[in-house]
Amino acid sequence: MGQLQSIWYNFILNLRGSFNPVIDLVDILVVTLLIYAAITLVRQTHTAQLAKGIIAFLIASGVANLIGMRTVAWIINGVMSIGIILLVVVFQPELRRALEQVGSTRILGMQFFKSKAGNDGLRGQWQKAIVAVCDSAEQLAASRTGALMVLERGTNLSEIIKTGTVLNADITPEMLGTIFYVGTPLHDGAVVVRDGRIKAAGCFLPLSNNLEIGKDMGTRHRAALGISENSDAVVVVVSEETGIISLAKNGVLIRRLDRQNLFNMLEGDVVPPPPEEKKRSFWRRKHEKDQA
Repeated sequence: MGQLQSIWYNFILNLRGSFNPVIDLVDILVVTLLIYAAITLVRQTHTAQLAKGIIAFLIASGVANLIGMRTVAWIINGVMSIGIILLVVVFQPELRRALEQVGSTRILGMQFFKSKAGNDGLRGQWQKAIVAVCDSAEQLAASRTGALMVLERGTNLSEIIKTGTVLNADITPEMLGTIFYVGTPLHDGAVVVRDGRIKAAGCFLPLSNNLEIGKDMGTRHRAALGISENSDAVVVVVSEETGIISLAKNGVLIRRLDRQNLFNMLEGDVVPPPPEEKKRSFWRRKHEKDQA
């Protein structure tokens, strides 16, 4: 009897020692946020079908082990042993974008590599830049002149900039009109805008492999989708054939925009928030962005 009481007492002590309400609550919250982030990432990208395939693969593995299908289980386990490498290869753009979003997240309102004064000045530069981009897009659409303008955000596009001609110029409708004028050396490439200034022109962008792109959209639209799939950049496209203005972000192409709609979208996506806006929590801003 005494031995039974001793075992029970030790069990209670171990249970109490392993139970910490605060740590357990934090543990649950972290797991919940990770699951939410994973679901959000799948919804925002073209990986839903791949995710379903992985889930079906895991279910098949569980069933094979449960009913004793040793050969099938052995094959599945062999494939799963290199599954992490396969996932990294298949989901490389999405994983890169997710890590970049984590790296650009402000924690407790702190941003380690930019000062507040610099950010406030940057806001003014971007406001002038998007006005110039919208005016230029409207003028280029009216004259059926093709254009491709990449607005850099958190993802560094230095590798893309290296493929073009560095300008470091103020952004104006006249400058953009000159760059994209048919016959100029830089009109076929993309303009990269960094910190509200034209960093480079004539840049080459990766093309999207999205098979759902319509036949009426050419190389410019594929390039716009390609860079938006591999970075968080926002891309403005003007079709040379139709004069339609489009915007690409997060691997999605939004078409048939007028000047006002384009301005509203760029202002929300590119212009840094004012100081009072920064006081809001990160999760509230993220929720509003998801709802939009």
